[in-house]
Amino acid sequence: MHDPLDFRDLVADELAELRTSGFDVTAFDAEVAAALRSARGPRDPYLAELLDRLAEAPRLPGWPYDEPSDLEEIRAVVAGVERDGPAMSAEPPRLGDQLLGAWLGRCAGNTLGKPVEGWTRSQIRAYSEAADAYPIGDYLPRVEPWPDGVPPMVYSWPNATRGNVSGAPRDDDVDYTLLGLELLETTGLGFGVDDVGAQWLGRLPFTQVYTAERAAYRNAVDGLAPPLTATYRNPYREWIGALIRVDIYGYVCWGDPWRAAELAHRNASFSHTGNGVYAAMWAASLIASCFVGDDMPAALRSSMACVPPRSRLAEALTFVVDLHTAGTSWDQAVDEIEARLGHLSWVHAVSNAAVIAAALLWGEGDFARTVGLTVQAGWDTDSNAATTGSAFGALHGAQTLPAHMIEPLDDRLNSAIAGFDGSRISELAARTRHVAQSMR
Repeated sequence: MHDPLDFRDLVADELAELRTSGFDVTAFDAEVAAALRSARGPRDPYLAELLDRLAEAPRLPGWPYDEPSDLEEIRAVVAGVERDGPAMSAEPPRLGDQLLGAWLGRCAGNTLGKPVEGWTRSQIRAYSEAADAYPIGDYLPRVEPWPDGVPPMVYSWPNATRGNVSGAPRDDDVDYTLLGLELLETTGLGFGVDDVGAQWLGRLPFTQVYTAERAAYRNAVDGLAPPLTATYRNPYREWIGALIRVDIYGYVCWGDPWRAAELAHRNASFSHTGNGVYAAMWAASLIASCFVGDDMPAALRSSMACVPPRSRLAEALTFVVDLHTAGTSWDQAVDEIEARLGHLSWVHAVSNAAVIAAALLWGEGDFARTVGLTVQAGWDTDSNAATTGSAFGALHGAQTLPAHMIEPLDDRLNSAIAGFDGSRISELAARTRHVAQSMR
């Protein structure tokens, strides 16, 4: 369950995180296996001691990546990025429509992916074919009899399947966008990583945060301050959580991808390090670039400029772009992405960012195809489709989004954040525009 309150999960997940991050953990393998077999419950003190000793694992010789987490160190390895995306002095003529499109696209994509979150590609295909809904281009219907070999839908399916959508259902992918907007409205551009933590503790229910966010929340409650909130007993520090929180910075920093990336870094650093931070910076930068361009491949190229070039995320994104440039088919591309990155957790930032980039490239300027391909690729389907929907809407605007996916949202979203439940999506877009204008 990847529970940050259970030392059994923390030990197993930390071992996996270290192994995929280039550390030699072979000396711990047998001890960890034995300790997990004999564990005396979720708070076994021996597991706690073992978890802390895992930090002593040495880096493998010849590790080829350079992955700093500090912003100034990131600046140093991506020197010149500011010149790649200069701030725009004139407001884009379609900004209002683009902001509405970004909000609606995020809500629609998230809703589409919710029922099958965590399913494998083969399970998603088996179900959607049984439902006569493959390739996916609309909310998935609920079918009976249930297809063999397919797991149950995620518990939220009654609000996220075709014919049952009435407003955007509550989800953390949207809650974090709302929190980001509120923090900008109340604190402005000067917010710091401590402000992010304080807002979470005051506004975000602990039961509605997961993996890295729950570990950071737990650390903050225990009195730790950043950057320890991100690093202490947090095996999920390079997972997707920070990526899903930062669209708002792309919305308000249209045309200024580096500024969006900097704000995303502040937010992400409360709970993430390394590639978890880069993925957030990349997503915010991508969306900021979408507002002032007319070409998704160009926006992707611009956004990659803020990612440390010798990082695993940069390597994965370059791999995806190269596959697209070579004319690889969608099915073959996803096969190759899975073969290369499938050893990572299904909610790791690197593998899911690769899916996001691929869907935006192979989506060919069609919203339903773009978010549909995102979901067909599996892994973190709702988070990934929320991001591809957001980027698509920012580039193309609300007027281009298909009615069959937008009308069921009824211009309304549900939220666990007090004061936001039942908000009109169009009003949130207008508030976002006001914040963006006040920053210029």
